[in-house]
Amino acid sequence: MIRADVAVAACADLFRGDGEIVASPMGYIPALGARLARLTFEPDLLLSDGEAYLLDADGTLEGWQPFRKVLDTVVPRGKRHVVMGANQIDRHGNQNISAIGAHARPTRQLLGVRGGPGNTVNHRTSYWVPRHSTRVFVDQVDVVSGVGYERGAGQQFHDVYRVVTNLGVIDFGGTEHAPRLLSVHPGVSVEVVVAATSFELDVSNVTETRTPTDEELKLIDSLDPKSLRDKEVPS
Repeated sequence: MIRADVAVAACADLFRGDGEIVASPMGYIPALGARLARLTFEPDLLLSDGEAYLLDADGTLEGWQPFRKVLDTVVPRGKRHVVMGANQIDRHGNQNISAIGAHARPTRQLLGVRGGPGNTVNHRTSYWVPRHSTRVFVDQVDVVSGVGYERGAGQQFHDVYRVVTNLGVIDFGGTEHAPRLLSVHPGVSVEVVVAATSFELDVSNVTETRTPTDEELKLIDSLDPKSLRDKEVPS
C-alpha cells in the first residue's frame, strides 16, 4: 500500500461525521482528503477555495462565500473544520508556525501566527505533518500560534481534534487531554513514532491506520492523476 494513499484516507477521516460545515484543508494531501470525504461518506461537506467560492469535489462552482462572510458567520460559530500545518506541536496541542528560537531573538522567522488563534478557539482544528520528527513534536512550542488545551479550556468551540502525519495519527483524548497515538500507518511500528516524538505518547490502544478501499483508491487516482501526493509522502 502506498503511504501517501493511507495519509489521504486518514485526512479524509478527519471530516467523518462533520456534516454540513466548511472544510478548510491547507496542504495538498489534506485537500485530497477533504475532496475524497465529500465524494464518499460526507456528501454535505462544503469545500471552499479559500477566497470567495464554494466548490464541488471536482472544482465545479457551487456557491458564493466571500472571506468576510466566513469570518463573520462561519468561523466564530463552530461551523468550520480547518486542517493546518505545523512547524511545532507540543504535548498540550499548541501549534507554532511563527518562529523558532527565543522570542526576543528567534533563529528562524516563519509565517507568523496568521489565523491560528482564531481557528483553534472558534472551531475544530486538525493538523497535517508530512515529516514526523522530534523537531516538530516538541515538549513546548517556541511560540503559540494555535491554542492548545491548557490555554483553550472553557472556550465553547475549542477542539484540537487530530494530527495526521506520514507515520500515524495522534489525538489529545487522554486523561486531561494527554496526547495519544491512535494508529500507525501500515509498515510503521509504534517504536518508530515514539522515537520521533519528544513528548510521551499514550500507546495503550494503538491500531493500524485503515487502508483506502478500492473505490477510494480509484477516486484518489482521479483526483491526483499525476501522483503529486507521492512527492509529499514517499512510500
